[in-house]
Amino acid sequence: MLTSAYATLMSLEDLEGQRPGRAPLAPRRRALGFYRCGAGSLQGHDLATRVEVARQLALVLGCRFSGGVVSAAELPEGAYVVPSDTLTSIEEARRLGITGPEDLFGGVVPHPFVATKLVTHPLVSRRAAAPAHWVHELGHELGASVLPGYSVFGRDDAIEAACRLLPAGPVRLKDAGGVGGAGQWVAATLHELTARLDTLGPDRLAGGFVVERNLARVQTCSVGQVRAGRWLATYAGHQRLVRNHRGHEVYGGSTLSVVEGDFDELARLDLSPQMRLAIEQARQYHRTVHEAFPQMIASRCNYDVAQGHDTAGRWVSGVLEQSWRIGGCSGAEVAALRAFKERGAHAVQASTHEVYGDVALPPGAVVLFDGHDAQAGGRIVKYALVHAHVDA
Repeated sequence: MLTSAYATLMSLEDLEGQRPGRAPLAPRRRALGFYRCGAGSLQGHDLATRVEVARQLALVLGCRFSGGVVSAAELPEGAYVVPSDTLTSIEEARRLGITGPEDLFGGVVPHPFVATKLVTHPLVSRRAAAPAHWVHELGHELGASVLPGYSVFGRDDAIEAACRLLPAGPVRLKDAGGVGGAGQWVAATLHELTARLDTLGPDRLAGGFVVERNLARVQTCSVGQVRAGRWLATYAGHQRLVRNHRGHEVYGGSTLSVVEGDFDELARLDLSPQMRLAIEQARQYHRTVHEAFPQMIASRCNYDVAQGHDTAGRWVSGVLEQSWRIGGCSGAEVAALRAFKERGAHAVQASTHEVYGDVALPPGAVVLFDGHDAQAGGRIVKYALVHAHVDA
């Protein structure tokens, strides 16, 4: 049974309050702290939004929000931790007091590459360059749950991967550390790919890239599960794209069907065959990666599943990547948990929205960010919304 996130922290003052002759003090609520990982590359509206989602989560769990971003030294003892990114060290997690999924909203992996797109695909050969602790069998065991592709750490391996994939159509080259579509390029010929590789250079390539089948007319599904406090929530839905202030198509939010319970409860919903396939692929991906890295801890799991057409017109579906951290649809996840708590609901439709410019907020919207942001190039409004109960 999952340990409750309401675990009581007893201070010396609390113990003093229980001595004979003194009125007992109320037990202190567990603190919830938003911990900024690494060098702090997260900034602007992205950072502010995640902090607000963490604050909303504290309200749902009945935790005492520590306020803003805290360092490891500032985390209260025994705090429930919301890391800004996946923690990539078991030792760091232990220093933060994280020993299991009941201690955080997010995930812990034993090696940095496990938190990236690289874990999704195999190498071009067992002799290819790879980071320490690479599990060679993993990419092959993921099989039909992912799109055809390879993880590469150098120019020659990237070219070999492209030579294998290009006969079936264009490939997509993806920086393993890219977020939200950044650091991605499509190449229809080997010449186009090699020109891009030469631009990137050997040092950047050594950090890891994915060469993957490119799809057209793509719809991205979001499949995930969250454990927080006494709740287990499982969901599936779709992402949407919007135009930003620069005219580029970017992530604009997700609409999710969320149930209280596990994937068996989710399967009771009226779902399309395409969505059921996406869910099964995400579940296979989840099981396979966790079996390969049993030291992992994850209380928030999200999987992006791309569904679209290849050059021959064949419909294709496969997991693109995973997220074991607070993310773009976490506002909807927390809004659903709040509906479970306050409305007694067991299945709801919840969504997140990212709007560039002015917007009329619908009734019930929970604003996660509203302001002018240099990174966004103008005003951006982010909000979460629970639309309705759904039939389960």
